[in-house]
Amino acid sequence: MDSSGDSTSRASTSHENSNIANDPDVEKSTIDNHENGDFFVPPPETQHSAPAGPDPNAFPDGGFEAWLCIAGGFCTVFSSFGWVNCIGVFQDYYQANQLSSYSSSSVAWIPATESFMLFFFGLVSGRATDNFGPRWPLLFGSVLHVFGLMMVSLSTEYYQIFLAQSVASGIGTSFLFYPTIAAAGTWFKRHRALAFGIMVSGSSLGGVVLPIMVQHLIVDVGFGWAMRITAFLILGLLIFGNIAVKSRLPPVRKPFTFKEHFVPFTEMPFLLLAIGSFIVYLGAFLPFNFIIVQAKEAGMPYDLTNYLVPIINAASIFGRILPAHLGDVYGVFNVCIVFTLFSGIISLALWLPAASTAPIIVFAVLYGFASGLTLAIIPALVASISDIQKLGLRVGTLYAFSSFGVLIGSPIAGAIVTSQNGGYSGLRIFCGVALLAGGAFIGFSRIKLVGPGLLVKK
Repeated sequence: MDSSGDSTSRASTSHENSNIANDPDVEKSTIDNHENGDFFVPPPETQHSAPAGPDPNAFPDGGFEAWLCIAGGFCTVFSSFGWVNCIGVFQDYYQANQLSSYSSSSVAWIPATESFMLFFFGLVSGRATDNFGPRWPLLFGSVLHVFGLMMVSLSTEYYQIFLAQSVASGIGTSFLFYPTIAAAGTWFKRHRALAFGIMVSGSSLGGVVLPIMVQHLIVDVGFGWAMRITAFLILGLLIFGNIAVKSRLPPVRKPFTFKEHFVPFTEMPFLLLAIGSFIVYLGAFLPFNFIIVQAKEAGMPYDLTNYLVPIINAASIFGRILPAHLGDVYGVFNVCIVFTLFSGIISLALWLPAASTAPIIVFAVLYGFASGLTLAIIPALVASISDIQKLGLRVGTLYAFSSFGVLIGSPIAGAIVTSQNGGYSGLRIFCGVALLAGGAFIGFSRIKLVGPGLLVKK
């Protein structure tokens, strides 16, 4: 036999079979024959379809991994936002020690800039989380935050403290806070406000524990070791946080375009919410920063004034958890508006005329409870009007916009105090009006979403 002829014949037959396999008419005929009882084997690529990824809209709203994420998030928020809540205690210490040659306004830029860094760098950390998931941003933030605190323990000059505490530690806290918010948002929808409230209450507990801890450690072991011990505590919490916090959804990598940070502002509900948050942040942190000096001016005992900020933060723990459940029942916008307006009302009706110990303490408790909800629930508001896979970007964008309110709120309040020759009535009016105006803009955002009906859940 001619082997070359056989080879040519087999190649021709194989080519014909390939053409037949790719002919749709032949494929339809073959399928029809199979339906009539004839045997048909589908092409290999059709036998096994690629497994689908997790459904972005299938929120488990519970389960071990979901609540483990919340527990880890509690630790990262304690270490980041909780630390920023307590940095006001350094104002007096720096003025009396390392930075005694600087004015109080110069020293004030250290805590103000750290707060600004936490919020503003949400633009970067939120985007990084959407592209790479929470793991790498959290690791980067952990290293930078702990490194910054360790360097503060060695710092003696203004620029050293500013770079270590305001810049390094401040940016680190941002990379801890926003990835945690974005990751937790992928696990919950129906109970999202409650889950966020539990997690963000870590900032309140941090605001209670850390200032008292730092003040006592400075007396017992000195400033350097006080900062190192605090850094080691935060490091331990962040190790657990890095293990526990993860997203339910895989990251979606997209090329960076600067304009994408402006796209959310083309949506009127988001724009009104951002304006409302900016105005709220002009006034919301003023009681944290000024209630101690205002209470001293009113004649409150010195030892008691040092516990006013921990009292506010302790009350905000309950404010961030208990009312947050109401957000899941009655709507996050509805509850946020009510508590923001209440914060403004008590600032004008209770804090403004307060001139003795009792009303100041009552205000601290009520304001901590009400403002705790307002500051905790804003990420849930953003999540309710956002694609969950873009939550990191959109939360970071809103907080970056609002960060300028944090940055300029205290200097404006300080200028008001100076113009009144040390009086605090103008500051308290500014605080109350800012909260009322911010609550009104959040209300306008709700109206744009669902209309003016008061009983509509949103």
